[in-house]
Amino acid sequence: MGVLRIGVIMDPIAKIDINKDTTFVLMLEAEKRKHEIYYMELEDLSIRGMIPEGQFRRVSVARATPHYRFGTPASKLLSWFDVILMRKDPPFDMKFFFATHFLSLVDERKCLVINHPRGLRESNEKLYALNFPDLIPETLVSSDMGQLKQFMEEQGGEMIIKPLDGCGGSGVFYLHHKDRNNNVLLETATANGRNPIMAQRYLPEVRRGDKRIIVLNGEPIGAVLRVPREDENRGNIHVGGQCVKTDLTRRDREICRVLAPPLRQLGLYFVGLDVIGDYLTEVNVTSPTGVQEINALNQVQLESQIIDFIEQKVLQLR
Repeated sequence: MGVLRIGVIMDPIAKIDINKDTTFVLMLEAEKRKHEIYYMELEDLSIRGMIPEGQFRRVSVARATPHYRFGTPASKLLSWFDVILMRKDPPFDMKFFFATHFLSLVDERKCLVINHPRGLRESNEKLYALNFPDLIPETLVSSDMGQLKQFMEEQGGEMIIKPLDGCGGSGVFYLHHKDRNNNVLLETATANGRNPIMAQRYLPEVRRGDKRIIVLNGEPIGAVLRVPREDENRGNIHVGGQCVKTDLTRRDREICRVLAPPLRQLGLYFVGLDVIGDYLTEVNVTSPTGVQEINALNQVQLESQIIDFIEQKVLQLR
């Protein structure tokens, strides 16, 4: 494998946590293999005619202070890259949506985009799981407060609600029928009935942890259990969830097996599945994370497998 030109579209690199960020270790591994890494943000993308372009800077990364160094700015066609990693964090807003259209115009005979922009557009991280009704808990998506409250009663008087465009546990609430705050929570979450939200049956197994499974080309390569604090319902790492070593269960592998063909078909090669107990709750496709936590708990380097896969895909492309 020769040197690859790898463009990375991400959030501001100056603000990342190098001890938790998955994009950072992917860049470290690529640089270790002597590939060239180029940094972009969404604002650096443009289209001239029907040809997508990018403004970028060569970047070098290290576990040091500072953790990155930039080269001279440049501008080229996006098809100049061998690979583009679309690693912009949620939320999936209009800026992100338009960026996927820019990337859809990249010449696929010359440049591999991971994850595929069409797959990113079609796979809302909350709604995509609805395609697999046998794998998910009872779910309602609605903006109607009457429907939502009726659904809660059908689930035994408790439920979880979450925004369709949220990330990292933002906007996730536990509702119980005896809580006098329910009306205001639903009013706030739905913007007084204007925005649909997702409501799901509360899974008490979440107290034992919310499992993040890293899936590469349809195959699980690692997992971590994120156990919520005593005063939290969310296991997300950035709100204090404790990372615990875990194994894949038979049910976990069944979930991965069912999702593998549609994920591959959409070009969603690098995905994070969230599983609570026996149920799939989310399919994270924009910038799944958890690699560094899995590495630390299991003394592995998942980023090596991921860069191996990228190199193999580029060889196939060529």
